[in-house]
Amino acid sequence: MPATSEWQSRTVDRVETKYRRIVTPIPVPESIPILEKLKRCEPEAMGGQPPVVWDRAEGVHVFDRWGNQWLDWSSGVLITNAGHGRAEIVDAILSQARKPLLTSYCFPNEVRAALVEKLVSMSPAPLEKAFLLTTGSETIECAIKLARTNGIKQGGREKSVIVSFDRAFHGRTLGAQMAGGIPGLKEWIVNHDPGLVQVPYPDGFRTDDVGFALFEETLERLRIDPRHVAGVLLETYQGGGSSFCPKEYIQQLKKWCDAHQALLIFDEVQAGFGRTGKLFGFEHYEVVPDLACFGKGLSSSLPISAVLGRQDVMDLYPPGAMTSTHTGNPLCAAAALANLDLILRENLALNALKVGGIMHCKLAGIKNKYPATIGAHHGMGLVAGLHMVKPGGKEPHGELAKAIVRRAVEKGLLMFAPVGFGGATVKICPPLCINEEATVEAVHVLEECIEECA
Repeated sequence: MPATSEWQSRTVDRVETKYRRIVTPIPVPESIPILEKLKRCEPEAMGGQPPVVWDRAEGVHVFDRWGNQWLDWSSGVLITNAGHGRAEIVDAILSQARKPLLTSYCFPNEVRAALVEKLVSMSPAPLEKAFLLTTGSETIECAIKLARTNGIKQGGREKSVIVSFDRAFHGRTLGAQMAGGIPGLKEWIVNHDPGLVQVPYPDGFRTDDVGFALFEETLERLRIDPRHVAGVLLETYQGGGSSFCPKEYIQQLKKWCDAHQALLIFDEVQAGFGRTGKLFGFEHYEVVPDLACFGKGLSSSLPISAVLGRQDVMDLYPPGAMTSTHTGNPLCAAAALANLDLILRENLALNALKVGGIMHCKLAGIKNKYPATIGAHHGMGLVAGLHMVKPGGKEPHGELAKAIVRRAVEKGLLMFAPVGFGGATVKICPPLCINEEATVEAVHVLEECIEECA
């Protein structure tokens, strides 16, 4: 190992259970040259995750090639809803590759037709058309474009304001970051679009006021005429903290949007396809948006995303005017179809609801046990966030969150680096096929880590 390496292996206790196995120091000494190669050849921004070199992943487990096995509480980054490496998805990809048909741009292909038909048939009205893309950020850019185009059509060029929320994360591209609500991610933009504005997100923790009046008061303070709003964009739950809005707030927001001819846009990139205990996360609010953005769990594997929406909005642009190089890529579409079949056939949304209910009950107990350390416990289904704070208030405690995640990895429980406000939320998001026994074991490990680190 080079003397200048930032990775120092640490001897940890051996772990050997049905779901976890740790038999080497962490990080594995033999893995450090790989970590060094990545650091040398990739941007610094690609670093920051726990130093686990993945070799393969199956079901709810991630393996390295040195004998370690982690119980996965990351799902990659909320990708593997159906589980890692499911045989049905692998077979669908291999079958499509052997045709062979690996790409077709916007030229028609049969598997793309099957996927968009499947998505539309699964979705409630008025989500009547589906546009396949590659990443979640791309869907957000598309939704902003459609909302503004629709707004201009309805009310002229002044009707172009997009309202989003504080602390929101919608992606890494220009429009997605301007619509986001994290100031530190927007410093590079300089010339910010004045028609992209944020209002407080009513999570009941960072924003105490959860009444809808605050939405209207904020627009008034920002001197935004409601008639000029083309769309309101929000994550179904804020990914950084796993934080949901009150149902009553969203129902009032829907009425407000309808009254002002503004499109309601849900960013379902994290929430879609069973993660929250329902097939679509917006079902918890008993509303249907005008546009919905999907990604991550759509394929449980390969990069594919989708915008679903009202026909009149989705058809605003003529042929050839709204395309993407890899739209409906045959391999990705085949993976998505197999994934959706698994989610529906195995009723993984129901499993997320049932197992998630047990998980949240136990997490609430941990939060009550450490009230000075855990400021809030948010989430629903199989997504949760523990907001770590410094004792005596709500100041985020990012270092503590990092220590907890690091210790968990040493014990065979894999989570990604802390996220959210101040980088202080420990995010929990296992594959939706996880069972009660594995979940209870994982929560017990997490409690051990909090006790050791707090």
